[in-house]
Amino acid sequence: QVRLVESGGGLVQAGGSLRLSCAVSGSIFGVNTMGWYRQAPGKQREPVATITDGGIPNCADSVKGRFAISRDNAKNTVYLQMSSLKPEDTAVYYCNARIRTMPTIYTDAWGQGTQVTVSS
Repeated sequence: QVRLVESGGGLVQAGGSLRLSCAVSGSIFGVNTMGWYRQAPGKQREPVATITDGGIPNCADSVKGRFAISRDNAKNTVYLQMSSLKPEDTAVYYCNARIRTMPTIYTDAWGQGTQVTVSS
């Protein structure tokens, strides 16, 4: 069974930094695009950053210059380095990955979510 295992959330003061990690576990054939999404209370889930299997990143305007996404293909792991955090970054952060579970079958998988709380 394929799973995404997240870690790295927590409580931080405004201006601080956190690093999130998400690893794919299970028997797979490959991982395409990976990314991070977030959902604040009372709001819809929104994309934060994505990165292709070739390493091309894309970040939401709200986090550009503050967040950086990267991945280690050998470990099937994606990272989100968050700096200059603001209270409005407070949300549950979810990892997402498009996984090739069989030679011609792809599955969109989600992590369980990790809470990030930024205090003012």
